[in-house]
Amino acid sequence: MTEPERATRDRAIERLRRHATLLASAFELPLHSIEPESERVKRRYGICYADGRIRIRLHQLRGTDVLKYSVMVDTLCHELAHLRHFNHGRRFWQLYRRILAYAGRQGIYRPGPEAALAPSTPFRSLPAAIQRAAPRSAPGQLELFLED
Repeated sequence: MTEPERATRDRAIERLRRHATLLASAFELPLHSIEPESERVKRRYGICYADGRIRIRLHQLRGTDVLKYSVMVDTLCHELAHLRHFNHGRRFWQLYRRILAYAGRQGIYRPGPEAALAPSTPFRSLPAAIQRAAPRSAPGQLELFLED
């Protein structure tokens, strides 16, 4: 891995950690840590462990390019929902959609074209109350995982 690739991945994981902390706090989830997934992993975008550790893939399946940040955030929201529901049942999907919608309202989740990662990307602070309503419409999985 080249030094610019390493720097881009370091910025991505630090940004994910900041956003994960915000989202976990907002939903009172027992997050312990966010780590990059091994480059050898090809079968998943992320994984959650019972002790609160989450691993997120940062790289494309082929090549060394970093994934779109919106793909990483979608994976993060999915894995955060597993911190409460360690299955793919109805309550898991409801919580996942709420976390993703909240991330969108906070400007963390922005699917579509994106600029290169800046060294520091600020985010909004937590509101006094978390809106618990499900989003009006959630993007489809195919839309979330399209690559450039």
